[in-house]
Amino acid sequence: MMKKSLWLALGAAGLVMFGAPREAEACGGTFCDAGPQAMPVDQTGEVVLFVMGEETTEAHIKVQYDPEAEAEEFGWLVPITEIPQFAVGSDVLFDNVLAGTVPSYGFSTQFDSCGDGDDDDDDDGAGGDDDDDDDGGGPNIVLSETVGAFDIVVLEGGTSEEVVAWLDANEYQQDPASIPIIEEYLAENYLFAAFKLTNGAETDEIHPIALTFPNNEACVPLRLTRIAAIEDMDIRTFFLADDRVVPQTYKHVLVNPLKLDWPSLGSNYKELITLAVDADEANGRAFVTEYAGPSNAVSTAGLHDPAWSSTPFATLPVAEVVDELASQGLMSCFDDGGESGGETGTLTGGVEDGSECQYNHPLLRGLLNQWLPVPDGIGEIEFYGCLSCFEGLIDPMVWDGAAFGAALEERIIAPGLHASNLLATWPYLTRMYTTISPGEMTADPFFHTNPDLADVDLRNELASRRFLCDGANLWTLPNGDEVYVPAGAGWPQFDDEMPWEEEVAEIADAGAPLVLVDNAETIDAQLREYNCQFNHPTPEACGNDPDSETSGADADGGNDGDTDGPPGGGTDGGGQDGGDDGLGGSGDGCGCTTSPGGGGFAFMLSALGLLLARRRS
Repeated sequence: MMKKSLWLALGAAGLVMFGAPREAEACGGTFCDAGPQAMPVDQTGEVVLFVMGEETTEAHIKVQYDPEAEAEEFGWLVPITEIPQFAVGSDVLFDNVLAGTVPSYGFSTQFDSCGDGDDDDDDDGAGGDDDDDDDGGGPNIVLSETVGAFDIVVLEGGTSEEVVAWLDANEYQQDPASIPIIEEYLAENYLFAAFKLTNGAETDEIHPIALTFPNNEACVPLRLTRIAAIEDMDIRTFFLADDRVVPQTYKHVLVNPLKLDWPSLGSNYKELITLAVDADEANGRAFVTEYAGPSNAVSTAGLHDPAWSSTPFATLPVAEVVDELASQGLMSCFDDGGESGGETGTLTGGVEDGSECQYNHPLLRGLLNQWLPVPDGIGEIEFYGCLSCFEGLIDPMVWDGAAFGAALEERIIAPGLHASNLLATWPYLTRMYTTISPGEMTADPFFHTNPDLADVDLRNELASRRFLCDGANLWTLPNGDEVYVPAGAGWPQFDDEMPWEEEVAEIADAGAPLVLVDNAETIDAQLREYNCQFNHPTPEACGNDPDSETSGADADGGNDGDTDGPPGGGTDGGGQDGGDDGLGGSGDGCGCTTSPGGGGFAFMLSALGLLLARRRS
């Protein structure tokens, strides 16, 4: 039976950096298989982390794979200009970076004291086969090595047809539409790094890859990505460096906060970003900065523990493997007898209902399944919870303590220690985000540092909503803008003249941004016109008769926000990715405080929510 194959072209994950100064034109990319054995790949978003040193650049690639694909093979192709050092990356590093810098939009709610004493505080919101290279035709293999769960082959030369033929012969599938794009890279003297899982490795062993290049420039390649990309695909980039990082060849955009749906905790965030980067001058090729500040915003939890050691497993009796992993804090099996809060500890007398094994690193289960597979007819928790109970069923031809320890060191311990050291070494972290469609993927974004720019921190963007005695809301946004929302109306839609972007700029490697589009005055004028429909802030300020009534307009129809008066906290807006992707989120809870004021008191209700900027959870 033909094995299923997965061909991943890693768009933003195909990373190419250049050393000597040169015109920034294009840099790598990848594509997904569209052949008869095609398997689904998560191409709805890309996540990549750069470490920008003075003499080297590390590119950490998070491979996003659909776990329901059930592919037996997995491969991807990365165009490169020179041979890097390859190493296993840290999954936990990506999870922590994503979670530690996620934008969060929420609001506090205050009720005016209206003299009726009824202040409602009920607020609910808140290694490839190279046999075909011996005939002298096709690409040359200039490097072949195994890194973690991947066999890596670097190809040089040949024609696009010969490269495709090599990929076919080595069980990589590819889209025929890739041939002219591969031809472009070959004409520019690119090499290709081809990755696929080693024989016997399973897809639950897939891990990030780190590539280190002897240069100091970063690029996210997109040309090949457009073959498999969806419309408005998410691209999220992270940079560890000495200073803030900005786009070099793409524009930088500031969004208009009035276009964010604050009552729903920013549930339209992705739409806002998409339309802002599609604006004039940005033209679909621009980034928004979501965080720029100290790297200590990222937790080091789970990255590395001094107790982790691969040494004992070389001589350890196989029946004691889980006990050793438990003592190092990497794994725990426990029996709570069906009750929560049971005492933890390795099971020695079998397994009862309510037992559980926890793997404290995302790759550990895959390693155990490879070197210490569960015998047929026995449950996984039952087996790992009591290895001594089934010692006679353990295959001695599969278990290799030295090999297991070496894999543990290479895939979990060493990458985690390196990730921890990176966060300790590099003081500054930048997080940028954009959405981009295939038709816009004609140029690759390069990035550089700029030490003259201010920090950006959107992790706790709080607006204030004040309920007036007539049931209307007065919102104050973090930038000081006030928005009047009449009773029963949702967040205003404004009109078509209200721009989605506040600013579009180009940013050099020093100095202030060169502003190409500045909509600040237009936004202020539109907001004033809107508020003055309701005589806010006063009829006199709006040039209206003080004795006249407001128009009673419904904020241009609004949208379905809070229409039932003062319950306050808003809905659970989509939370931004807490770990991509680890990528999904939710609204945080709310809290209540009371404070005296005037002739009565006001309840302050806080509703905080994480904003989801990924297309899917």
